[in-house]
Amino acid sequence: MTNAPLRWGIMGTGGIAGAFAEDLQLTESGVVAAVGSRSAESAERFAGTHHIPARHSSYEALANDSDVDVVYVATPHPLHHANARLALEAGKPVLVEKPFTMNADEARDLVELARAKHLFLMEAMWTRFLPHIRHVRELLPRLGDVVTVAADHGQWFAEDPAFRLFAPELGGGALLDLGIYPVSFASMVLGPPERVAAMATPAFTGVDAQMSMLFGYASGAQAVLTCTLSAVSPTTASIVGTEARIEIDGPFYAPASFTFIPREGERSRFEYVDAGRGLRHQADDVALRLAAGETESPLMPLAETVSIMTTMDEVLAATRT
Repeated sequence: MTNAPLRWGIMGTGGIAGAFAEDLQLTESGVVAAVGSRSAESAERFAGTHHIPARHSSYEALANDSDVDVVYVATPHPLHHANARLALEAGKPVLVEKPFTMNADEARDLVELARAKHLFLMEAMWTRFLPHIRHVRELLPRLGDVVTVAADHGQWFAEDPAFRLFAPELGGGALLDLGIYPVSFASMVLGPPERVAAMATPAFTGVDAQMSMLFGYASGAQAVLTCTLSAVSPTTASIVGTEARIEIDGPFYAPASFTFIPREGERSRFEYVDAGRGLRHQADDVALRLAAGETESPLMPLAETVSIMTTMDEVLAATRT
């Protein structure tokens, strides 16, 4: 790779694709060179809005565009596996929007393909790359033994069977779209759980409208996580240790401030303000890794992505028993 800005190709024209295109304008590491959609009209509209020079009426055409250095998959969840595979088979490094895939088997397949082709691949869990989360990770050793991790993510959505979060065929449900953030946060702090318990409340279309999860770890630690499509929750997170705790303001998964509170002594407040939505930081990390010839990021390693998808599978299975 050269030091020239990465030329991104975006698969998909939904809200997160637009947010990524806008945030990329705040960084010097990359530019959007092309967009691909299943319809020419959607591609044209998106390209016009975001001033993108090339637009393709198929995902195949985008994957095979020689002027694209790296592909960002921002299509609905059920398409992630096929779309990422398409880009990898075309020889492109890939950033895949979360959730990475619909299940762990699909995740493992993509990882195996990327490793066989020696191509970069990463889940777009953009929270991992935010300045306040990087700082939180630096402070973890000061907490002592972590006892509890708690995180929630709740948003209110009008009940519309055509809306993707309520549509089973579009990978709807609170867990895959919202719960991935608390689950990934717990994984970042405690790793994979030994035990998983969960309770779900179905929406009118049958997808999970609300999910409560309890994870148990070999250390004795526990994670208490919730997500819902039915109400706006605090969307805060906390990490509680024997020596101190960290409380992250809501929404914890986006640029946020936090407080470090020792068991004894004065608390410390860390304020963070970030330009844009915060998606630019993961794009910068992709550029950094590609320039170094790396095929994954230590901030969101592929093995952990597969582990997280395995945990998500276990959560869903726990609600069916």
